[in-house]
Order: sequence, then structure tokens, then C-alpha cells
Amino acid sequence: MGHRIPRFTLDGVGNAEVTVHPFATEDGLGLQLTRFRRDDARAQGAPDDVVLLVHGLTSSSDMFVMPEHTNLVRFLHDSGFGEVWALDFRMSSRFPYAMETRRDTLDDIAQYDHPAALREIRRHVGARRIHVVAHCLGSVTFHMSLFSGAVSGIAGVVANSVALTPRVHPWARLKLTLGPVLLEYGTGLSYLDPRFRDAPPLTRRWLLARAVSFLHPECREAACHMQSFMWGSGRPAMYRHRNLARRTHVHERLADLNGACDLHYYRHVRKMVAAGRAVKSDTGDPRYAALPDDYLVNAADVDTPILFLTGDRNDVFTDSNIVCHRVLSKAAPGRHELRILPGYGHIDPLIGANAHRDVFPHILDFLKRHSGR
Repeated sequence: MGHRIPRFTLDGVGNAEVTVHPFATEDGLGLQLTRFRRDDARAQGAPDDVVLLVHGLTSSSDMFVMPEHTNLVRFLHDSGFGEVWALDFRMSSRFPYAMETRRDTLDDIAQYDHPAALREIRRHVGARRIHVVAHCLGSVTFHMSLFSGAVSGIAGVVANSVALTPRVHPWARLKLTLGPVLLEYGTGLSYLDPRFRDAPPLTRRWLLARAVSFLHPECREAACHMQSFMWGSGRPAMYRHRNLARRTHVHERLADLNGACDLHYYRHVRKMVAAGRAVKSDTGDPRYAALPDDYLVNAADVDTPILFLTGDRNDVFTDSNIVCHRVLSKAAPGRHELRILPGYGHIDPLIGANAHRDVFPHILDFLKRHSGR
């Protein structure tokens, strides 16, 4: 099937110097960082500051470089932050790991992926200030790394949608509880993919996609329906339709931006939702002895300021960031900030057509106040 916007395109940052930096984790996975540099932006802005962008589950670095609107990399460059890196870790749709039966948990990412990515960036930028903008489970796992001490020296973090207190709608909680068992043992599927509609007719994948679309009459895009089935509770669940550019809200583009999802991650998210906070998946596994059983246990000791972002129509992680801001503000009064975004949902604060006007200025203001400007 032809794509109206090329898959993995970098056309959205055509005026930047782009270099790719592969690296490996200690548990043997090959991951990737992409570096976007604009020297003219660094000269007029914050030349010593680096911004790292972290995607969520099913997405990739592509969500930060979309050509159909002013994307976050371009916005940061235009605003004086000329050194931007984007991470593709093991959840990235650019890799096959989410469609393999690896049985990874969020602890694997916290312990292996983010520390390895920061080591690779430090190898190139030295002791310069690093800021992080993270989304969805990329945000959860980065905060797990930060609050466990696996990473340190971060100047500031912007957390979109969720951080260390995942909360979901009752229907999403039921899906988290029953979905992995029913799908893995009932249908033999170990992952979900928004592209299931494109599977051969009458196969399990095709039938599932057709059934999901039957229950989602709000639009004609099968990938949109599958994403609502995979995450959250709503029609649609992940965003407000009106916030996306028309070229974004088409089946093939949505499937490129948010790909396949390993069902086993749901089990760890379910455990966190039940606990009301980020907790270790298996407290008895010696491989993760360096990680805390409760990632909020030493919350007051983490001096990195955090900006919590969330849409007031968030149908994936509901009020997770409002609660997290409240919890961390009790542990460290005055350190963290909260911005509630009117009319936005879960992912549209970063991929919405007007995010550069409605959302990105909040990110920019936070970065500037914690930069070396």
C-alpha cells in the first residue's frame, strides 16, 4: 500500500544536520539515537543545552519529526535549542522487538535502555546540560530510571500524559486484566497491530480488526479504531480527532506513527495501576536487584525538576500526571510544575496539528528556565 507520507521520513527536519548513532544495551539489544543539529539555532539560543526526546509504546522517534505540521524538533531548533536527540528504544515501532515473544517489562527499559542511551549521548556531548521530553510509557520508564538512580544529571524533564502514578478508566483496567490472557491463549496473538485490517481476509488478525471497527463508528480509519482498542477508553481514545491534521488521520499514517504492541507490557502496567504507582514487575528476580520495588520510595531525593503535561480529555492515562504532580509536590514542595491542556488528549499534545501553538510553548518556557541561557 502506498503511503501519502513516506514511512520513517525526515522531511520534517530537512534543514538540520542529521546523524544516526546505534548503541547496544547490556542485555544485548541494538537501539538507536538520532541527532538533529542546527548550528545557527545554537548560536542564538542555548548552545550548551541538549534536549532528548523519548517516545512511548507503539510509537517511535517519528512522532517528533512529522512533516505535516511544525514538529517538536523543528520547533526547538527555531526556538534556539539547536542540539536535539531522539531515542528509539526497545518499544519503538522501528524495531521488531515489540512483535517478538521477549516478555520484557518496563523494568528492562529502566535498567538497560535509558542508561545506555544517556551514556551514548554523554560520549558525544560531555558534561553539557541534558533535558528530556518523554511521552507515555517512555515517560514512565524514564522516570523509573531517574528515580531509581540508574540515570542522573538531568537538568529537567517534561512528562506528557503519565509518569510514576499510572491511572486508567475502568474499561481500560478490565482490558489490562483480561486482554493479555484472552488474546495470547484465545487467539494465539502475542501482540496487537493497527495494521491488522490489512491482513489476509478471514485470518485472526483481520477478523479482530473488523470486530473492533464495528464497535467504533466515530470515523472510517481502521488504525484509529485499533489504537483505541489497544489503549484507553474512548471513541477515539488516544487523541481528539479535531487536533490531528487530515494527512495524519488516515489509516496508513496512523499505523506508521503507532505500530505493534507487545501484550506482556500490559501486565506490568496493570500491576502499577493496581498499586497506584510505579512498582517493580517481579520483586524476586535477581536481575533487577538494583531497582527499587517502589519507584517513589526516595522521591524527595531526586532534585530534577519535572513539568507534568496532560490533556484535560486524556482517555488513556486520565489524571495520572495530576496525581503524580500532587504526590511529588508533597515530597519536594515547589520543585515540579503542572500544565493541563484544554481540549487535548493523550498523544495529540505532541502530534497535533496546532501543538506548536497550544503546547510546545509550555515546553519551551520550562526548558528555558532550566537552561544555561
